[in-house]
Amino acid sequence: MPEVLDAWRLVAARRGVEGRLPLSALTRLQGSLLDTEGEVRFSLDFDTDELQVPYVELKIDTQLPLLCQRTLERFLLPVQMVQRLGLIREEADEAALPPGYEPLLMPEDGMLRASELVEDELILAVPVVPIAPGSESVERDWPAPQEELDSANPFSSLSALKKN
Repeated sequence: MPEVLDAWRLVAARRGVEGRLPLSALTRLQGSLLDTEGEVRFSLDFDTDELQVPYVELKIDTQLPLLCQRTLERFLLPVQMVQRLGLIREEADEAALPPGYEPLLMPEDGMLRASELVEDELILAVPVVPIAPGSESVERDWPAPQEELDSANPFSSLSALKKN
């Protein structure tokens, strides 16, 4: 698969491309991952819909290695997504997109880097606080330290005023 795709030519031809990327190639995503073992399988299908809106349908299938914030252990977050992106030339065109389309502002030359598009979607798929499915929450009742219990209450003198 070529590194750069001519989106408008692919839309006109109603073509698609498939590919695989190692997680290590997605440099912006690496800061959110525990390690870079694994790969991303993706496909891009270019077409126009019944309203003549050009779009690319992006399908991604991968497992992201994350650190569970509950157990502090590595786990794989399965990511399977299908995203329909409406290809627009100007930001004002976004309002004309049908429901269910996400806008993708195209550069003037119409060239698209598949790896950057896949990486953008994966960055959005990473949870803010990764928690492994099935992990149990740790709920503890921590007793107050004895020094806190023994210390004088600074408001105890106010209780005498309240009694009067």
